[in-house]
Amino acid sequence: MSKVDELTERAEKAREKKAAYGPDIPLESYTSKAPAHEKVQTLKMLPTNYQNQSLGVGVDASEDERSGSFFQLDTSVVYSKTSAPNVEVLSVTEALDKYDWLKDYWWKAVAVDADKYTAQAALEFSNGYFIRAKAGAKTILPIQACMFLAQESLSQNVHNIIIAEKGSELHIITGCRTADELSHGIHVGVSEFFIKEGATCSFTMIHNWGPEVAVRPRSGSIIEKDATFISNYVCLKPVKSLQMYPVFRCVGENATALSYSLLYAADGSHMDVGARVILEAAQCKADVIARTITNGGEIISRGNLTGLHPDVKGHLECRGLLLGDHGRIFAVPELDGAVPGVDMSHEAAVGKIAEEEITYLMTRGLSEDEATSAIVRGFLDVEIKGVPPVLQEEMRRAVHTTEGIGL
Repeated sequence: MSKVDELTERAEKAREKKAAYGPDIPLESYTSKAPAHEKVQTLKMLPTNYQNQSLGVGVDASEDERSGSFFQLDTSVVYSKTSAPNVEVLSVTEALDKYDWLKDYWWKAVAVDADKYTAQAALEFSNGYFIRAKAGAKTILPIQACMFLAQESLSQNVHNIIIAEKGSELHIITGCRTADELSHGIHVGVSEFFIKEGATCSFTMIHNWGPEVAVRPRSGSIIEKDATFISNYVCLKPVKSLQMYPVFRCVGENATALSYSLLYAADGSHMDVGARVILEAAQCKADVIARTITNGGEIISRGNLTGLHPDVKGHLECRGLLLGDHGRIFAVPELDGAVPGVDMSHEAAVGKIAEEEITYLMTRGLSEDEATSAIVRGFLDVEIKGVPPVLQEEMRRAVHTTEGIGL
């Protein structure tokens, strides 16, 4: 049996397999078929409303301060381009046709039969992106990628492959969102990251889905010797159901994984978000940091550090802020030390804004709403090391948009 046939058979067997976490989504309520969209020569040729909506999640149609772009509209890749030397940005179907060796990476970091969502991504695949920094390539300006969902009741099933080869530096910002007029849909996204020896890769996600949209990302990364992977996730807009639990494997000596999440759950939103880091070699390091806010929605914030070597260090931190009189934040920190000598810790705290903080700011001339917004923005202002200034600014802009946190 060929590898392709084996993967297909495994996916077929997992079609009805429920995920370990999060509400079960009836995939039969969605279609995976969509009319093809024509390619564009520049992002400025996209409909103006799509350009404006994408800008809100960090995807700039002018491509200023970007070294490349990828845009997928529903199931069609309408644009892919890069100006960075020794960096490729292609649709993943183009890349599979171009490189036979890419099949060796396909479903290597994520199991095709993990659950019904990975199975759907395999069996009803609708493209995705391939981003590769060749050995020694350095990019400071980020590559931007957008998965845009516009068709009603569509299941957008994508598979992305990101490779940072030996000694390279790669920065990516993904701004994913649904069209304002869309009311019902699901995004199923598989992303596999391969961070080679001595490479650095940052992956910053700023997402704006919709109050009736379900989102099921599935991602895994393999981080080699002396390599660093930084994953940032920002979701400050309403979403019906979001469940993701990326797994980072530090397989080489002195590998580092850093995961940062900023989440806001409006009334009616359910988020089950976390990260797991497996520290498999000497001197591996990890931080998993989450800031969560609820204004009526539910957030389950998970974190897991698994130490498989005596000389590893890791820290989990989850801080939650309750706004209003209802809503729920459930922090689930887990430390799994499999051998003596691991150094892992966790910290979790959930509470409300202190009245004296609001009162103090009001004495300085702010209204109650302005004071609350200022405190929330400060709570979300997490210093993220290792990303270029342009990405720091995009993160800051997402946090400092007052309407983004529902106030």
